[in-house]
Amino acid sequence: MLKSFAELTSMRLRQLLFALPLFTALSSLAADCPDILKFEAQKLRSSERVNFCEKFSGKPLLVVNTASHCGFTGQFADLQALYEKYQPQGLEIVGFPSNDFKQEAKDEAKTAEVCYINYGVKFTMMSSSPVTGDNANTLFKELADKTGKEPKWNFNKYLVSPDGTKVEYFPSKEKPLGGDLEAAIQQSLQNNS
Repeated sequence: MLKSFAELTSMRLRQLLFALPLFTALSSLAADCPDILKFEAQKLRSSERVNFCEKFSGKPLLVVNTASHCGFTGQFADLQALYEKYQPQGLEIVGFPSNDFKQEAKDEAKTAEVCYINYGVKFTMMSSSPVTGDNANTLFKELADKTGKEPKWNFNKYLVSPDGTKVEYFPSKEKPLGGDLEAAIQQSLQNNS
């Protein structure tokens, strides 16, 4: 049965009015996203892409450049423990495997095995990408710009404040638990509550 023009117009108007709050909320979310999180990348061993604004905006974010065959690779265990301890309060961790220092597996399956099987990593791991120099991914360029420090080795850590205005740098030797990094995370979570 054909509907009248008035009925169709009324139905379309109701659909638009229903969708308007959703559109407004999404627009507000995009506007509230800090510039540093306007970034998207592919997850490790997955076709899924992560929109950093959608996933991490408004949360303290620890970004780490990782490698599977480094003396600091054991830090994966402490990073996972840190994630389990503080994720319920809002902390997110993202690992970026990189072969910039010639210590990452060339096969992402091997990288995934080290992360997920050997160390039980549950935080977000991205696909391998450069983190230094002109070829660095956009996020690491922003991190280096905000701190004045690009990674000098594997397992450099950058703590991004929930509003994206503050970034703190921690070198490879800074252990994830029991030091200045954990204290900074606690402070960031306290400031965010």
